[in-house]
Amino acid sequence: MAEVSFVEASRIFAGNPPVRAVDKLSLDIADGEFLVLVGPSGSGKSTALRMLAGLEDVDEGSITIGGKDVTGVSPKNRDIAMVFQSYALYPHMTVAENMGFALKIKRVPKAEIAERVAEAARLLDLTDYLDRKPKALSGGQRQRVAMGRAIVREPAVFLMDEPLSNLDAKLRVETRANITALQSRLGTTTVYVTHDQVEAMTMGHRVAVLKNGVLQQCDTPKTLYDAPANVFVAGFIGSPAMNLTTVPLTDGGAKLDGLTVPVARDVLSGAASGLREVTVGIRPEGLRTASADEPALELKVELVEVLGSDAYVYGQVDLGGKQERFIVRTEANNTPSFGETIRVTLRYPDAAHTFNPETGVRLTS
Repeated sequence: MAEVSFVEASRIFAGNPPVRAVDKLSLDIADGEFLVLVGPSGSGKSTALRMLAGLEDVDEGSITIGGKDVTGVSPKNRDIAMVFQSYALYPHMTVAENMGFALKIKRVPKAEIAERVAEAARLLDLTDYLDRKPKALSGGQRQRVAMGRAIVREPAVFLMDEPLSNLDAKLRVETRANITALQSRLGTTTVYVTHDQVEAMTMGHRVAVLKNGVLQQCDTPKTLYDAPANVFVAGFIGSPAMNLTTVPLTDGGAKLDGLTVPVARDVLSGAASGLREVTVGIRPEGLRTASADEPALELKVELVEVLGSDAYVYGQVDLGGKQERFIVRTEANNTPSFGETIRVTLRYPDAAHTFNPETGVRLTS
């Protein structure tokens, strides 16, 4: 079994004041799970991965792999294999030699090395390139060689630190699909770091969102999208981002210009008693063009992005004299023009999310 656990694990860098790059991280990763750590630059995701690899100290708390405390264990004895953003291939070695080098250092028999390299090459579609040098490969092929080097070691845990950052957009999509399929086939516990939330949402069994070293939420991609735990997760997960604004709370709900957003009864009467405002979040697909007799929010169009069958309309809305940008998803064959004012309303009654404006914590279930 190769379950992984962070137990109140912290990494503290010296400074005045000291910087808690990872702050009391508690996270359990199941055997065979593909977990993605995601967050903006400086969120602590790569530091957390390096702590697990043994490349960064654990200043507080502990880390276990397979039930064994590895907090003070050297990287080479942790039974992990890491794939970095840079391919770090030896230019003078062939693909086969690069993939088998770690095994050669461990004095694994040549026949076994050849067998493991051949199997990894088959999984990664590299069989025809085993005799080539890295300079004769494309960026995507080099990244697959780096993955093959990790696979042949047959580790308990794969660690991947933004391995697709150096690839172009089309190749990123193709390679992330290959990584996901490969992990499913191998069943190896995998911890994957990325700053790209689309990458996170399409690859992970679960996604852990970090901000300033603190875990904000860890759940399935669908739950993160449908029920974000706080304003940060709501704004970070989803592309384009959720529309977020803080508005007055009335007896009927949250007031957005000519549109009153329904708010859960417990928010109005119980859990949020005393609040005069709420932060309302609405995803672009949660809005639609309103008919003439519907209560609506007026949006002045600033930009229209047509993406195949869909389009995103960006515009300004006036909320009590405060100008804010909103994004609405529409059909591409029926888009407004620049400068036009359109009326939009909720696509469905529960399209809006509400958050405490002071703590940022989700108010609706």
